[in-house]
Amino acid sequence: MARAYNQNCPIAKGLDVLGERWTLLILRELIGGARRYADLRAALPGIATNLLADRLRELEAAGLVQRSEVPPPVARTVYSLTEVGWVKVLPVIRAIATFGLDFLEPTEDAVVTPLNGFLAGVLLGFDDPAAGGIDATYRVDIDSRRFEFAVRDGRLGVPQGPPAVTVTTAAADLIAARMGSTPQQRKAALERLKFDGDSRAVGTFRRVFQLG
Repeated sequence: MARAYNQNCPIAKGLDVLGERWTLLILRELIGGARRYADLRAALPGIATNLLADRLRELEAAGLVQRSEVPPPVARTVYSLTEVGWVKVLPVIRAIATFGLDFLEPTEDAVVTPLNGFLAGVLLGFDDPAAGGIDATYRVDIDSRRFEFAVRDGRLGVPQGPPAVTVTTAAADLIAARMGSTPQQRKAALERLKFDGDSRAVGTFRRVFQLG
């Protein structure tokens, strides 16, 4: 059972929901879209199956995660962020990820995952003021994983409809485009990103996510 700080303070109340071990990592995984229970277990080695089930129930009760059934022939249960989850959780994830960037191992020494590529290359580059007035869904295919999301009213949200832009890339290139040690390194990585969509929509995406 989740523990509470029993303090009428916004930080304590926020930690009552998000401060338990594994909770933010579960939410991190769901930024990438709907995930099966088995997907979450595979992405979170070390979490006990009963603890994962408890955390998902707590997040559902908090209105941040929803469970849905994918119809046949797939016929499976998946978990995803709610609209409230996108609005409330994304700023927290972004702030912690920005803080954690300084502690990352060099990419040549560490495993570079699609999710790391998305966090560093896309999420951390999101320019809130530049996103004002935009209403579009985007898709980013990173190595073997697909990420879909929308930009609406200056914030990230649940994808709706077909993507205006699809980006195909490797996680290492996204990270290098954002964090390369030299301008030449960053430029070379950017040139390897593939953008599909109307040229104006692509330009908007690159501006909003600072991938110019």
